[in-house]
Parts: sequence; C-alpha cells; structure tokens
Amino acid sequence: MLDPLVALGVAAVEAGVGYPRRLSHPVQWIGALIATLDRRWNREDISPRARRVAGIAALILIIAVAGVAGLLVQQLAAAVPFGVVLLIVVATTGVAQRSLNAHVDAVARALAAGRIDEARAQVGLIVGRDTDVLNVQGIAAAALESLAESFSDGVIAPLFWLVVGGLPGLFIYKAVNTADSMIGHMEPRWRDFGFAAARTDDLLNLVPARLTGTLIAVAAGAGFSTMLADARKHASPNAGWPEAAMAGGLGLRFGGPVQYDGQVHERPVFNANGLPPQGADIGRGLALYRRACAVGWALLLIGGLLWRL
Repeated sequence: MLDPLVALGVAAVEAGVGYPRRLSHPVQWIGALIATLDRRWNREDISPRARRVAGIAALILIIAVAGVAGLLVQQLAAAVPFGVVLLIVVATTGVAQRSLNAHVDAVARALAAGRIDEARAQVGLIVGRDTDVLNVQGIAAAALESLAESFSDGVIAPLFWLVVGGLPGLFIYKAVNTADSMIGHMEPRWRDFGFAAARTDDLLNLVPARLTGTLIAVAAGAGFSTMLADARKHASPNAGWPEAAMAGGLGLRFGGPVQYDGQVHERPVFNANGLPPQGADIGRGLALYRRACAVGWALLLIGGLLWRL
C-alpha cells in the first residue's frame, strides 16, 4: 500500500496544475500498444475461442508492461533524493480531476452562451452517443451522466488503486481501463477479443464505483436512496452507482432513450420523479463534483493520519 497522504499530494497537484497538453500522455502509449495487439492478434481468420484466448494474452501483456513500468518508477523514486516528488508528478498522469472539470465546464459555457452546436461538439468529446440530435436537455443529461461516471473511473478509481497498489496499481488500472474503452465492446469484432479486458475492468471498478456514489451522496446530502434503489438497473455493474447518486443528489432524472450510431437504445431511468436536466444544472453538477472531490481528499487526509499511528 501507499501512504494516503502521498495520494492526497497527487490529487492536489493534479487539480492545481493538470497535465501539459503539449506533452504526449502515457495513456496514449498504452493505447498504441493495445491498438497494435488488436491489429495483429484480433484476426478475422481465427475462431471466436481463439480470439478470446488472444484477448486474454493481450491483457496479460498489457498488465505486465504497465505493472513493470510502475514498479521501476516507484523503485527509482525510493532510491533518489526527493523521490516522493517524482512519484507524485508521475502519478498525476493517471488522475483526471482538472481535465474532467474543464471538459464539462466547456459544455456549460457553450449552453449558457446559446451556442448549441458548440455545446454538442464539446459534449461529443466525452460521450459516445450521437450528439447531433441532442437538444439542450439531452446535452445537459449527457454531460452530467458522463461527469458522474468519469468521476469514478477517472478520479476515484485511480486514486483508490494508487493507495492499494502504489504506482504499479495505478498504472495497471489505467491500462485495463484504456483497454476496456478501446476493445471491450460488444460489436462482433471485439466481443471475444475484448471480453477479458471488459470483465477485468468491471472487477477493478467494483469498489471505486460504489465509493464514488457514496462520496457524491455525502457531498450532496442526498442521493443515497436513489443510488440504492436504481444503481443496479444499469447494464454495467458499476456505472449506475455514481450516476444514480448524482441524479438523486441533484434532484434530476437521468437515463431513458438515447441514440448510438443512428439507433435508439432504451436505458433504465434513474430518479424517475426528478426533473429533466437543463443547461444550468451542469454548473450545479460541477459544484457537487468539486465538493465530492473535497470529501475524497478528506478521506485521504484521515487515512494518512491513521497510517502514522
């Protein structure tokens, strides 16, 4: 395990500085490896079973590369003066508090200015649904649902695995999460090859997703009952927890029909008695998100103090 106060330092530095846009992000490196393995091992001329075996092998390789990289950097940090600074700086690459806030805020600003086409373009950067058909309510719902889910897998889960497994744990989580986003799909091409990545990502997010929902509900002073009642309705074993908590915490209705690749998909409704999201609700959601981050920081502080007893 890693000292929670070090993780708190990671969260604080990342929130204050973020990651320089001019530099290549480590996630891009692991993404390049995943894309190469997908291209070479996920071949159409092999059976579905062989594809699944190839996907398992690919995931093991991805995890090994990420884990060894994290271990080497962590060992280097332990061997040099002010190594904790090196560890904190490197670990900030796995956390996305600042960028998540910035992306969702860009949607809110565009809607507030009445630039709906820009708002659609901005929300399209963080969601997979068809955005060209979204009205103001649809854009606001997409932004807030993405904010809740990304708070889990972009902020709380990385910090959780950093504390549990140090830098190797953080790197492995980010590698698996990236693999899930790239190949963990149900389309025929990836259904078998990405099976292992998708299931492993589900496993690694079991605790963080529920922790995230709890942080949101605590920060809102509401949302527990909605989370407990509605979270399991989601097709994902994890995404429903933060989304339902956010819906209940803001008094809004999430879910319902949404369009992907021209086809309408029915989704479960969270907080069915809530109001439809409006553009102004994105600002409320961001304020709740920042309060939930603060609650998470407080937990790290308390954990760090207990670590020293």
